[in-house]
Amino acid sequence: MREKRYPPNNLPLIKGEIADYYYDQHTGILYSYSKSILRTVENISNNIKLVKEITGNKKVPLLIYLTNSPVPDKATRKFSTEQLPHVYTAMAMVSKPGLAKLIMNILFKLKAPPIPMKSFSNDEEAKVWLQQYA
Repeated sequence: MREKRYPPNNLPLIKGEIADYYYDQHTGILYSYSKSILRTVENISNNIKLVKEITGNKKVPLLIYLTNSPVPDKATRKFSTEQLPHVYTAMAMVSKPGLAKLIMNILFKLKAPPIPMKSFSNDEEAKVWLQQYA
């Protein structure tokens, strides 16, 4: 898997509790470098505020580099799922094979995701796919 851990030209990341971010204003894609931390309603709420600050309150496509993290409780999973369409137009997940599928199975066990989502093992393919949602 070819995984980019740093934004283009080594620009500084915007630090967050559950992820660090880079917003590419040229492509409109928000890059998220996930952290191995338990998600809670509180830190998801804080993260949404951070993302809205980064993007100027505009819904954007998200390219997220996933990492293993603890499974959140049911209330947090529900809250996270409800918030996705208010912040993102689509989500591309770059991870080791199987990780994104596991996360999608946990979050969207009974119904389809509220925004277009796709998993990739290559971030270049993820960027190409996200362009249609920028």
